[in-house]
Amino acid sequence: MADDQVMMETQAGGPGEFARFDLTRVPSPCFVIDEAAIENNLKVLAKISEQSGAKILSALKAFSLPAVGPLIGQYLSGTCSSGLFEARLARQHYQGELATYCAGYKMEDMPEIIELSDHLIFNSPAQLKRFLPLVKDSGKDIHIGLRINPEHSEGLVEKYDPCAPFSRLGTPVSDLTDEIMQHVDGLHFHTLCEQEFAPLLRTWEAVKPKIERYLPNLKWLNFGGGHHITRSDYDRDALINFIQNIRKETGLEIYLEPGEAVALDAGILIGEILDLPENEMKLAITDISATCHMPDVIEAPYRPQMLDEVEEGEPYRLGGPSCLAGDVIGDYCFKNEPQIGDRIAFLDQAHYSFVKTNTFNGVPLPAIALWNSKTDDLRIVRTFSYDDFLMRIS
Repeated sequence: MADDQVMMETQAGGPGEFARFDLTRVPSPCFVIDEAAIENNLKVLAKISEQSGAKILSALKAFSLPAVGPLIGQYLSGTCSSGLFEARLARQHYQGELATYCAGYKMEDMPEIIELSDHLIFNSPAQLKRFLPLVKDSGKDIHIGLRINPEHSEGLVEKYDPCAPFSRLGTPVSDLTDEIMQHVDGLHFHTLCEQEFAPLLRTWEAVKPKIERYLPNLKWLNFGGGHHITRSDYDRDALINFIQNIRKETGLEIYLEPGEAVALDAGILIGEILDLPENEMKLAITDISATCHMPDVIEAPYRPQMLDEVEEGEPYRLGGPSCLAGDVIGDYCFKNEPQIGDRIAFLDQAHYSFVKTNTFNGVPLPAIALWNSKTDDLRIVRTFSYDDFLMRIS
């Protein structure tokens, strides 16, 4: 997630239906995913696909929840994975096409990855050359892709910008040759992060002259992820026209791989206040850990919105139970003075959330619950125990 200072704070749409969710209905801590909100996002993406002709794949790296795999399969063309385990997940719990891209494949993983994938996208000509014989020997009709670095930067924060200097992601477009491209069915570039349409247009205008000579021999173009298509202010009409024009001009299949857009504003992370100490300011210790449960808060960094927070009042600095001094979520003002045992919730926590959790310091993992805001049905998908912690270290 990233902002024009240190990190681009997610432009969440507010609490939505979660404003009426009883935070005590689930164990604490717990991720709660709204199935109806996911479906609303999927309907937007499906409409874009239908009107533009593009194929839209769900990026599992951002949102992997097998419980909604069948729902995603009703609306999107498939999924994209980042390696062997996600590829297995895709085939076991999702439907449709599977495009696999990894910055570096292992030889021992390749036979299964080839068997699972429809598109196999390489990061460099060296990896393409190394593994192409395996693809040919498999006898499988699989499309070979190459990720390119358009050498045109639209990133707001360098560490989230695949086109930053010395980036390891993608082959610099200026390095393409006829020898490399004779083995390639499609080109892939992913240069955006939580961005609107205009950066995609500028990227295409920058890269098109550099790849135009290769287009007649390709089958598809993949514009990757980072498209915040389901955000209310996204210019969807412009995106549709853009894709229509490219398909008409080139005759190529166009793919998009949104991840966050599938789960935008569709989840919260519920926690509980454990203690209320003071040290020159009011503090609140919670059973939500930034470092274990919302690592992007520290890594990005960004400040997640809290349900029912107010703009004015005496702030409390919220942090987790771990021993890490920097396990701080942020400063928040409460409508009412918080008490030990109170429940809190952070908004827009469906994407890049439980897929990145960890058990540092023995901090328990949050449960995962699936709620339907239309029917009010609620089920606990998974709870975690000491055994899950032990499994990761022994």
